[in-house]
Amino acid sequence: MDLTFIIVIFAIGFIGSFLSGMLGVGGSIIKYPMLLYIPPLFGLVAFTAHEVSGISAVQVLFASIAGVWAYRKGGYLNKQLIAYMGGAILIGSLIGSYGSSFLSEQAVNIVYGTLAVIAAVMMFIPKKQVDDMPLDEVTFNKPLAAILALIVGIASGIVGAAGGFLLVPIMLTVLHIPTRMTIATSLAVTFISSIGGSAGKLVTGQVDYLPAIIMIAASLLAAPLGAKAGKKMNTGILQIILALMIAGTAVKLWLDILI
Repeated sequence: MDLTFIIVIFAIGFIGSFLSGMLGVGGSIIKYPMLLYIPPLFGLVAFTAHEVSGISAVQVLFASIAGVWAYRKGGYLNKQLIAYMGGAILIGSLIGSYGSSFLSEQAVNIVYGTLAVIAAVMMFIPKKQVDDMPLDEVTFNKPLAAILALIVGIASGIVGAAGGFLLVPIMLTVLHIPTRMTIATSLAVTFISSIGGSAGKLVTGQVDYLPAIIMIAASLLAAPLGAKAGKKMNTGILQIILALMIAGTAVKLWLDILI
């Protein structure tokens, strides 16, 4: 492991975790393609899809909890939503992460590409204007929230993504949660999901420990900084940034799969 390797992996972790804290996602939507494509550009050995999913799963655990800590004040964390979606997504992520060891590299990338397309489409669906609603008056469909979280958990467990990039559009477009509450609460649910995802990846030997440790260090520094930036930004701009990132990732992955 040379200095170039450390710098490249740390930079990927820092950029991904900053955006993670700012946008309320675990960061894998950004870090998964970065880990796949950037190291070879610097003459480093490319990670496999299984290695990337394993590194992402462990790293998301730390990035999400660092982001939640930054949002702990201000009433942005919806405890009911965290309980319903967190419990369901934990079960799903355990199932998905364990089952991923039986899938091929191509299958893991296809699952990831499919999730990215679904998330991108949902981000562009018109949303109800609920950002002016008092945070203590927010309500949601509890059975629907749990069912959707279970599905997201299974799919995201496969790719080690924790599902934050799917949770955000679901909370915004289906459950009609205000943007800043969505960002904070999705980080908390993502943290719970990543417990199951990390456990499954560790048990099945899919984690490369050295790059995972480097990215964890970057996460603990960058995620709180991103959360502070997200509190100050216009919510419409936050949604546009996330939508464009998800759409760009989906296009790149499918081009690589199909060509």
